[in-house]
Amino acid sequence: MQNHRIYSCDDHLDINALPLNVFSDRLPAKFREAGPITVERDGRRWWTLNGEVISVSGRWEGFNDALQRVEGLDPDGMRAGDAKSRLEDMDRDGIWSSVVYGPHALSGFKIPDPEHKKAVIRAWNDWSAEEFNDHASGRLNALPMLPTTSPEDAVAELLRAKDMGHVGALFHCFEVDLLDDKWDRLWSAAEETGLPINFHIGGGTNLNPKEVQQRAMFAAIIPLQIDEPFAIMIYNGSLERHPGFKMVLAESGIGWLPYMVARLDATWKKHCLPFPSETISTPPSELFKRQVYATFEEEPLGPELIPLLPIDNIMWACDYPHPDSTWPDSAAAIDHALGPLGEEAVRKVTGENCKRLYNLP
Repeated sequence: MQNHRIYSCDDHLDINALPLNVFSDRLPAKFREAGPITVERDGRRWWTLNGEVISVSGRWEGFNDALQRVEGLDPDGMRAGDAKSRLEDMDRDGIWSSVVYGPHALSGFKIPDPEHKKAVIRAWNDWSAEEFNDHASGRLNALPMLPTTSPEDAVAELLRAKDMGHVGALFHCFEVDLLDDKWDRLWSAAEETGLPINFHIGGGTNLNPKEVQQRAMFAAIIPLQIDEPFAIMIYNGSLERHPGFKMVLAESGIGWLPYMVARLDATWKKHCLPFPSETISTPPSELFKRQVYATFEEEPLGPELIPLLPIDNIMWACDYPHPDSTWPDSAAAIDHALGPLGEEAVRKVTGENCKRLYNLP
């Protein structure tokens, strides 16, 4: 492994591995029965929300996550939700610190009642700060979720998250209209708090990853779907108006980004420069360099593509414990993607950039 501490900027804790009391202990009484709660059916334990099954509790049959690569390590599927065991797995892979995306990071919670939705999000945010992250401050960094019910709700929860010690926040960008100027107050609050706003892949497509035939299709194209939120945030002026606001394209990969940034610059020259009073005045590539971060796990063309982007804006991730994860062989993945770029580049991409962005120890 490298001779510096490794920071993984995008790992996961899905609902199937959550302790059973995360929501039941924290939801107001009027929402407790609606859940999320666990129920016993057909000899198995399931997570339900408003009476509908949303996940198994424990091991997903047919879902070959990374933990199955070590025989007998995680027989019940709950290991990723146990902070002590998770640290053991990080040590096994030579990873010092982990930024963790929580339950339904890819899809959000589909809850019609806005008050119920906010209560569920608050429950996760409280548990992740008080019981998960606090187990190893600076090493475990589960991100809070922001409600998309209104900009005011999102800002209030961002400020609350800051007070609890969270280092950033997840915003489900596919649930809202980013073209609506009302969300500008959230970007302003992010700038004031210094907390990066993370847009994770998971939307922008009609493909269903739960369907076996569509799973590979979904996995192949889903990183590129974040191109639309990225382009909107560039061209609607959100980044230009708030130069201290940092945005993360989580699990975007690298391959398509050099083309995309170059394309944004080309279309800016044709469609924005002629209308200086109506559109952004800063080249998109400059906005990217100043405020946008991208994450990846494995990049076969990394040595060729990464130098086409600002090295300070690229962050490596293990993606533990998902099937795409490099765990427990992250050293080999890092060497393959970054080795030819030299020690300084490896140090920045696998450590310094993440540490600086999230203000980690």
